[in-house]
Amino acid sequence: MRRSSAFFAFALLLVPHHFDSWMDAPPPLPAPMLKVFEGRVVPRSTLETLLRDSLSREAIHAVVTTARPVYDLARISVGRPFAVTLGPDGLLDSFSYGIDDLRTLIVRKRGEDLTADVQTRTYDSRVELTGGVISSSLFGAVAEAGEQDQLAMDLAAIFEWDVDFNTELQKGDSFRVAVKKLYLEGRFAAYGPIQAAEFVRGDHVYRAVRYDGPNGPEYFTPEGMPVRKPFLRSPLKFSRISSGFTRARFHPILKTTRPHLGVDFAAPTGTPVRSAADGVVLSAGWSGGYGKVVRVRHSRGLETLYGHLSRIDVKPGQHLSQGSLIGAVGSTGLSTGPHLDYRILRQGEYVNPLKLTPPPPEPLPRALMPDFSEVSGKALVMLDAPATAPSPAPVRLAQGAGR
Repeated sequence: MRRSSAFFAFALLLVPHHFDSWMDAPPPLPAPMLKVFEGRVVPRSTLETLLRDSLSREAIHAVVTTARPVYDLARISVGRPFAVTLGPDGLLDSFSYGIDDLRTLIVRKRGEDLTADVQTRTYDSRVELTGGVISSSLFGAVAEAGEQDQLAMDLAAIFEWDVDFNTELQKGDSFRVAVKKLYLEGRFAAYGPIQAAEFVRGDHVYRAVRYDGPNGPEYFTPEGMPVRKPFLRSPLKFSRISSGFTRARFHPILKTTRPHLGVDFAAPTGTPVRSAADGVVLSAGWSGGYGKVVRVRHSRGLETLYGHLSRIDVKPGQHLSQGSLIGAVGSTGLSTGPHLDYRILRQGEYVNPLKLTPPPPEPLPRALMPDFSEVSGKALVMLDAPATAPSPAPVRLAQGAGR
């Protein structure tokens, strides 16, 4: 027993020595550091000019070649985000490029090789109700409701056949919209289609419901009549009237009184001008004091003229759909400033564009009315529900940071 105790005591003397040696050992080395370079595509750039400060030409070529089966990096777009990650050896570890708001290209190093795939995310969507009252403009009312300009443009596009948003809005007019909103990671990203809308102008109440009809998704009244009419109320989306239809107007350049058989819409040079209806271009070119003019023939003996254009985007004989771009606002010919001189002829006689009553559109086929009534009923219930709180302002989300 004495011999064993002596051995045990000797062993104890050795333990502190080894314990101290372990405590004095250097700490483990930190994990290798990765270098990340991030940026956005700038105008007149290529992938090589964007990456040449972080990757060799051979590495850039390898990224492009690897990515090509899933995405062609020759088609990079201005403003889109990209990122390069370099390993401790300074060589490529990964590359990412935000193709769009939902898709991100990822090129990764796997052993000695590179692999490429496209990661796709999806929106969360829900229908929300918002509304407002006009105090100065539709854009102002939409902003006061906590919404974005895009919603104002989408709403105006629905009711532009019934309401001239350039001239007919009055203080106290109101709107309600049941609109699909798209979210990413709980943050508002974009508007989806408007499901139902109401616009009250004075004593007139206009309602529209989105329905997938014979020609695809369209807007209809609750009675099943298309909201789309054969003629637009205005060939410009947003402007103001600077001169109306009259038989006697003092011409500011010729200094004489003469008829003005059209409506002048004041708008900045370059503002797009749309065809008011389906038709065929009769003429397109210079016409004396009217400057650059386009004349379009429509059905039922109607013609439209668009004068003082800065440019013309159509040719004689060309078939146009309603809303087709025909040119841009200008100040050519006898003009004191940029505006559109818009005129309508019926059976060869000038008529006031603001008082034209277009023929009614064709209603939905009877066979579709039961289905439409069901869809319309649900949409109108949404429209009449209490308004939801405004969403946060849309944000531009970086790709690869997981939109």
